[in-house]
Amino acid sequence: MPEGHTIHRAARDQHRMFTGQRLAVSSPQGRFAAGASQVHGRVCVDIEACGKHLLYHFKGAPSLHIHLGLFGRIRKGKMPAGEPRGEVRVRLVGESHHVDINGPTICETLNDSEVAALLARLGPDPLRDDAEPSLAYQRISRSRMPVGQLLMDQSVIAGIGNIYRTELLWRQRVHPERPGRELSEASFEALWRDACNLLALGARRNAIITVENVPPARSRYRERVNIFGKTECPDCGSAIRRFTLATRKVYVCEHCQPR
Repeated sequence: MPEGHTIHRAARDQHRMFTGQRLAVSSPQGRFAAGASQVHGRVCVDIEACGKHLLYHFKGAPSLHIHLGLFGRIRKGKMPAGEPRGEVRVRLVGESHHVDINGPTICETLNDSEVAALLARLGPDPLRDDAEPSLAYQRISRSRMPVGQLLMDQSVIAGIGNIYRTELLWRQRVHPERPGRELSEASFEALWRDACNLLALGARRNAIITVENVPPARSRYRERVNIFGKTECPDCGSAIRRFTLATRKVYVCEHCQPR
């Protein structure tokens, strides 16, 4: 599943491509034809991201809400647009570029009150200027749930996925099974600052990079990480423990991240 930096990067890129333009919106697949007709031909006034949610706002029309989920994908290209590749749920066409969205978990139109309700359900997003990290710490400091599980709860902090969760906790020397209420405010503030910096770097480089002073890898996903998917800690050489927490795989170095 794309993490928050990917969605913010998409919002930023498409903001330059589409804002102020009257967009042609269609559903080549056909499953979103009714929703596409609500925004077709409308002027796009803004594109924003919050966590893993992407919102296209139109003048005098509902907003288009996209959540890619596990299998969704965004493809963009210059005009003229070719034939759709695969099952394209929605296509947006502007003056110079087009965007195809395949397989999103959520593809819907929302009115203003529904957009407000969506944003209210989400925790603070480290990549948004309006984020209030104190709201996240209030939730975490009152919970017996493991910090590793809380960080993946989008109502606590929006935009952090499994890779960033693993890497942030390792970098801050916090064990993922530590109860939230045992996390000090100072530790949370350090974790939040690190999340802001790493997700901003990810959005700039269009890749998850949590290792200091390195370029993206040349592999398909281009990540540069410390312990996610690894067998050995790069700092101490200890074996990385793998286990499942709330159905998601977790990685931890129990020497560097003592419980």
